[in-house]
Amino acid sequence: MSTILRQSYIFGPVHSRRLGVSLGVNVLPIEQKLCNFNCIYCECGWNTHGHNKSTFPDRDIIKTQLIEVLSTMDEPKKLDVITFSGNGEPTLHPDFAGIIDDTIAVRNEYAPNAKVSVLSNATNLLKPAVFAALQKVDNPILKLDSAIIETLNRINLPVHNISIADIISGMQQFNGNFILQTMFLRGEHNGKSIDNTTETELKALLACLEATHPRQVMIYPIDRDTPADSLVKLSQSEMQAIAATISEAGFNVLYV
Repeated sequence: MSTILRQSYIFGPVHSRRLGVSLGVNVLPIEQKLCNFNCIYCECGWNTHGHNKSTFPDRDIIKTQLIEVLSTMDEPKKLDVITFSGNGEPTLHPDFAGIIDDTIAVRNEYAPNAKVSVLSNATNLLKPAVFAALQKVDNPILKLDSAIIETLNRINLPVHNISIADIISGMQQFNGNFILQTMFLRGEHNGKSIDNTTETELKALLACLEATHPRQVMIYPIDRDTPADSLVKLSQSEMQAIAATISEAGFNVLYV
């Protein structure tokens, strides 16, 4: 298994299949993954350590490095997106809201055409400061790999107990102005079978979509090495069939 940990707070630009030319922002430690999920497919590998407030980079470091990169880039105005991803869950940073404010201000000055996107596992949406910050970005991209808690627990291995009802309630606050993202896969881990592609799974996901009305549903299969063995990458035809099911239910679906 090979893993990818970001070795800086600002990285790229890279070409994202779903977002275009993207400059990454990592607000998490560069020496470890830090997440409240331990997803079996995560390109960053497994969680290794706990965290405290001092673990996170200072807000000013993120802002300074973002300015340095954008001010020295060739044609920063051609950036499509500035994307918060990196070595875990970005909303865990205690100054997440302030970093979003800084990023929007820097974007407006150096790359006004770029959208600001945040990839989040949607577990902190009921925290007022996190929700308020995510409302300010162009693309809040919120993960839900299964709307059935047993399957979600097997895929995402949350560090603490979570509630799908709470995730849905958090998503409903956006009044449809968010993107829902789902990884589809099959396989097994720790002796338990995993499959979020079944008719039962898709029915539960569609019920979640009906309850939250995201402006787009972004679906994708495994594309890189995974920390768990025995996971299956779905074929293009299988992904297209899932996309068709979601589209026929009346939702804007992106699969590339």
